Order: sequence, then structure tokens, then C-alpha cells
Amino acid sequence: MLIYYAIVAVHVVVCFILILVVLLQSGKGADLAGAFGGGGTQTAFGSRGPASFLSKVTTGSAIVFMMTSILLSGLSTRTSAQSILDSTKGTVAPAAKSAPLAPATPAAPRAEVKVLTPEEIKKQQEEIEARQKQNPAKAPDKQQAAPGKQAPPAAKKSEAGKTTA
Repeated sequence: MLIYYAIVAVHVVVCFILILVVLLQSGKGADLAGAFGGGGTQTAFGSRGPASFLSKVTTGSAIVFMMTSILLSGLSTRTSAQSILDSTKGTVAPAAKSAPLAPATPAAPRAEVKVLTPEEIKKQQEEIEARQKQNPAKAPDKQQAAPGKQAPPAAKKSEAGKTTA
């Protein structure tokens, strides 16, 4: 476990060194010629000059950073995952007993609804149509009134020929 903490300490120090070294370096083409494509000494595809001290430190710290990252990920997967339930010892507490529930009162009996067959529906429909043919004055214009409700009043024509409700 001591080696794990030592690697973590090295990793943190290398992180800070890497941040500082990258921030201290000047960008490629930082002069005015770099804005217009000039400054060919440190361009991506141009000629390279000798590596500066900061670029060497950046490369070294990046390599150390990658190595410590790989080591830390390898060490962290070796530890076995345990559940909190595995580490606790004891028995499960019994549930508190509650008073038995009283039986529910039976609901009011439901009115039986007769399910009509398609033949019975057709027969009722024919009876209604026959009654409407016998008494055309009593047949509602467009809508049948629901039971217990009045049909909407029919439109009446006034003397001027305008319909009023």
C-alpha cells in the first residue's frame, strides 16, 4: 500500500510540473510572421531547430505522467470490490408486527348489465327506426336526448324569415 501512495505523490508532482512547463513555453510562430504563415523554424512541417530545455522537460514529464497513470490504473484494479453488506456482521432485525387488518365491508351489489348480442342490437335498432317512421313529428332533428334530459329546442322561424333559437 505504501507504493500506491508513493506513485500517487509522484503523479501529482508530475501533473504540476507538466502544467507549468506547458504554460511557460511560447507558442509556435508567436511573432508577427507566424500570423501570416511565416516563422518556419518551429512549424509543424518545417525545419526543426535544436530542442530547447522546456521541450525536453515537457517530453520527460509527459512520459512519467503516462507511466504513473498506467501504474495507478493497474494497482486500483487489483483490489477486490466488496459490498458493505459483506463487511457488516449481524442478523436482520425482525419486522415490527402490526395489528391484523379487519376484513373490508363488502361493497354494494352491482346492478347486472345485460350484454347484448349483435342480433339483439340490430333488432332494437330496427324497432327504433320503425317507431320513428310511424311518428316523424316526435323524432328529434339531429340528436336524441339523453334519458332524463330534454332535447335541445328546435329553431323557430320568425315572421321576418330569420331563424331564432
